[in-house]
Amino acid sequence: MASNHCDLPAGLITPEMALDQMLASLMPDIRPEPCALAQALNRTLSESVQAECDVPPAANSAMDGYAVAWSDLAPQQATPLAISQRIVAGQGPQPLSVGTCARIFTGAEIPPGADTVIMQEAVTSLASEQVLLPSQSEVRQGQNIRAQGQDIHSGQTVVSAGTVLAPWHLGVLASVGVAQVPVVRRLKVAVLCTGDELVLPGQPLAPGQIYNSNQFMLAGLIERMGHEAWVIDTVEDTLSATLEALDLAAAEADLIVTTGGVSVGEEDHVKPAIEQRGELSVWKVAIKPGKPVAFGHIQSTAPAGSKSVPVLGLPGNPVSVFVGTQVYLAPILAHCVGQDYHARQGTARLAGQWQTRARQEYLRVQGHWADGDYWLTPCASQSSGVLSAVAEGNALAILPPHQQFDEGDRVHYLAYA
Repeated sequence: MASNHCDLPAGLITPEMALDQMLASLMPDIRPEPCALAQALNRTLSESVQAECDVPPAANSAMDGYAVAWSDLAPQQATPLAISQRIVAGQGPQPLSVGTCARIFTGAEIPPGADTVIMQEAVTSLASEQVLLPSQSEVRQGQNIRAQGQDIHSGQTVVSAGTVLAPWHLGVLASVGVAQVPVVRRLKVAVLCTGDELVLPGQPLAPGQIYNSNQFMLAGLIERMGHEAWVIDTVEDTLSATLEALDLAAAEADLIVTTGGVSVGEEDHVKPAIEQRGELSVWKVAIKPGKPVAFGHIQSTAPAGSKSVPVLGLPGNPVSVFVGTQVYLAPILAHCVGQDYHARQGTARLAGQWQTRARQEYLRVQGHWADGDYWLTPCASQSSGVLSAVAEGNALAILPPHQQFDEGDRVHYLAYA
């Protein structure tokens, strides 16, 4: 649901407009590179993968029992048969001799000549390697056999291009013998947190200092989406330090994300630094929390050659940073590797009441199923200074400006990336 453009505060654009402008300036890069299956978790598949074998590769037994030709069973009475072989998983069977059965175990290959497996609990052991099997009337021909290719047929597409590989995808790929997959090249994303007040966890806090939560939140999201987070040391609140950090990042990174320094205070240097090194295309968005957002491109003069590097500047407030990662950064990362970033969006019912003002609001909510519908319950605190409320939720409810929302109203939401 988009904001009403006519009611925007002066100089501000909607979050949707801002994201559209950002994505329009970015060209997806889906060049493939080979990746060992063991290292492919969270990578994006660049080409569809087809099976080169059936799964299972041959018919096998679904349980421990006895493999038999159904025609060798008597129609109405129990049938004594000799056990001609014993077959375990991983062993190739011999053809089944006529008028005999094979002792077989779960997962073992069905011997040629057998078409049925009778579970061991239905069989009586006799002397001299013989068993008493039930009659044809008690046994369904073909029972307890997993057919060749029952799961996957050779030539079948098992995972499609654009898929972000999860553990279950790796399992399917391994099941068809794939050891290496073509994946989209990982983006190298530079993370620059600005602020003299920031201290890394594990160090004592001096007066006026706070721990740098933004660095770990940003790096975690980038890595979780399958890319490389390159964390650069905390940047001092000076223009020269900001320019130096941007130059360093632009030399190697595909994308730069900064926190802090995007407002108009005397100690806010990211915006002017971007303008000195390139151009700013987005600034100030009608969003709550997180109004000051800077996006543009800077020129790299690295030895490898000049290039234009996108820069996303987020506020310093950790809650605003988190919202910015969900609204802007996650879609940017998805777009750059050809993924559909709309998959995280949906509609649900709002649990409670809310009144929005001039900016589109993103409430931290806990999405859950109740009474056959999906509901969004706002977290206890919506203060932009309460990061712990983010950890209580799993989605952001998107509430357009100048509207009253009542219990049960259907609203749009964005699941956490």
